[in-house]
Amino acid sequence: MIPRLVFLSLVVVLNAQWTRAEVRSPLETRNAALRYWMAFAEMKDPPANKSLQDLLERTSVGQAAWDEAKLGPILDSNGEALQTMQRATKLPECDWGIEYSRGPRAPIAYLARARVMARLNALQAMREMSAGDSQAAVQRLLAGIRFSGHLADGGSLMSVLTAKNALLSSLRMLTLEATKVRLTDSQKKQAFAALKALPEDGFDWVTAWEIEELSLETFFAELRSSKVPKATYEAATGEAMPEGATIPEPKDLNRFREYMAAVKAELKLPPDVAKARLEILGKQKGMLGALTQRLVPSPGKVNESRSEVLAARKALLVALGAK
Repeated sequence: MIPRLVFLSLVVVLNAQWTRAEVRSPLETRNAALRYWMAFAEMKDPPANKSLQDLLERTSVGQAAWDEAKLGPILDSNGEALQTMQRATKLPECDWGIEYSRGPRAPIAYLARARVMARLNALQAMREMSAGDSQAAVQRLLAGIRFSGHLADGGSLMSVLTAKNALLSSLRMLTLEATKVRLTDSQKKQAFAALKALPEDGFDWVTAWEIEELSLETFFAELRSSKVPKATYEAATGEAMPEGATIPEPKDLNRFREYMAAVKAELKLPPDVAKARLEILGKQKGMLGALTQRLVPSPGKVNESRSEVLAARKALLVALGAK
């Protein structure tokens, strides 16, 4: 009887081992966007208290000191979301699934959530630095830098401008802590490595401008084929169509393309060089139709954003003692 029990026990053990060997964990995603969406879903609604909302905003941009009693509970409630976001920044790819074929109608709801997430991340870094955990704070800010890169990846100017604000928050906070001599040599090297991986002006502004051009061409084609162009315009932009504006015809697109190509060429130059040249291009923009002028983004403001990133990057390099 005993040998039989031993035999049965051995069979059970072997079967369990074979079962474990046959069960394989599915491959995890390499797409950070999917994880970010999970993080967004885990985020809690912001506090309804107006004064608390103002404090959150002022603290996130460095205009107010960290207040653990008032702000700590908000970050605690978003702890899971922040952890998910930080893990997502370590993934190698980020595809938001943007429907470029829809032009300006392409959904970009994730950008609003991303702005909130970037602010929470900066606040958590501030909290950790206030608690004396500089390493955790630095890792949090470096995650913020990677997050900004993922936000801009393959997106339009709106995506890149949202990413710019997230990036500036991390760069400026790192600069402040380095200036206060609260970073170790190892932490400075980590920050320096993250900076070296970035373009000087932060992102691929040229590609974002190209995407903007394609989006507008798609919209112009939609307006031309619409039975009620004014209604189509209003539904897509949320504003009334300018009085007397005419829809660009195919022949008008050549001037539009020439202007967009000229701006793109200037965005490849350093921001200080591009500034004066973009001002000259203002005359060329004035030759476009009223509707086109209304819809084309301001290249001057785009270049100013590039300058902001460049200045913040240089300031951090100085604070880190880089040569």
